[in-house]
Amino acid sequence: MSIRDQFDPAALADVTLSHKEIRRYSRHLIMPEVGMTGQKRLKAASVLLIGAGGLGSPLAMYLAAAGIGRIGLVDYDTVDYSNLQRQIIHGTKDIGRPKLDSAKERILDINPYVQVDTYEVALTSANALDIFAPYDIVIDGTDNFPTRYLTNDACVLLGKPNVYGSIFRFEGQASVFYAKEGPCYRCLFPEPPPPGLVPSCAEGGVLGVLPGTIGAIQATEAIKLILGVGEPLIGRLLLYDATTMTFDEVRLRKNPNCPICGEHPTITALIDYEQFCGMPAHDHSEFSADETIAIPAITPRELKARLDAGDAPLILDVREPHEWEISNLAGLGAVLIPKGQILEHLGELDTAREIVIHCKTGGRSGDVILELQRHGYRKLLNLAGGINQWARDVDPSLPIY
Repeated sequence: MSIRDQFDPAALADVTLSHKEIRRYSRHLIMPEVGMTGQKRLKAASVLLIGAGGLGSPLAMYLAAAGIGRIGLVDYDTVDYSNLQRQIIHGTKDIGRPKLDSAKERILDINPYVQVDTYEVALTSANALDIFAPYDIVIDGTDNFPTRYLTNDACVLLGKPNVYGSIFRFEGQASVFYAKEGPCYRCLFPEPPPPGLVPSCAEGGVLGVLPGTIGAIQATEAIKLILGVGEPLIGRLLLYDATTMTFDEVRLRKNPNCPICGEHPTITALIDYEQFCGMPAHDHSEFSADETIAIPAITPRELKARLDAGDAPLILDVREPHEWEISNLAGLGAVLIPKGQILEHLGELDTAREIVIHCKTGGRSGDVILELQRHGYRKLLNLAGGINQWARDVDPSLPIY
């Protein structure tokens, strides 16, 4: 059965709208494409949002305002200052609060007639099917590949539509992956990119208004699916470029050899997606200091003590030049070689000298260490937590970004 046929009039017999709800949704009710029947469909519907961050913020607020009866939120992060530039469901007063608390509070302020379910857990193969099962539609607002593949596979196994969106810098994408009627995410991306090739928003940045545009498109697609109107983005990938204010579209085809939605699927249960993608499913806005534990590391306090004792390792900053302008360790003799240019500058790095490598939070510098190790470098240490952790623990005069 198509998702667009799910909310037939017979199934809405017990759904009613109060006088206050009719007044609230009056601009919907006078639209022939919505009307009373359509608004009842919205009230009867349930939508699960994966992530309460950049995409989850406009999604949650617009779906609540539209009258979706049940909204589920999956997130386990807390509100950080760096979130406020784009995650508009949270405010300055919410710094340090669980995102689910501030998001639920804002949703209910927008529309007290919405049921809000929260899941303050990391989405994993062990819990995804149980969390997804009660919902009609799942919306992917994540920022990492393991969770995207997990969300896709769980939706295919459960027969649910997956409203997809992704953002980076000035560009965004959106589609609806619904294996019953078209391709899934794996049909488009059979394999994840190599670890470290695609930087995260925490590393590469994102225009603050971009998630508003893509999140609103995702919310629109979910509402269209519930109402059964228009043509959803099934089999189409929408590409948005904010710098040129253009939208392009790529037609997608179902892959008959897709390992999960193809004619002879080989994936019949959820797998280990971190292993599959070769990277952790980081949903937090920042890396913690212990997330680079598999790579030789030194804490900011340990480095400060060694510098005070007269040690003189080379401090290598692998961020971008515009990040160097925000904060840097030039006073300690740090040199800047962006991650993407390391191989071009190998001749400048002495294999006999100890090198402490840092970036913003420890992710890119860890990748650089692995690359340098492949070229014979052994005296390498990752500054745990990056320059932001140095600012927290050693030099509070430096800004944290």
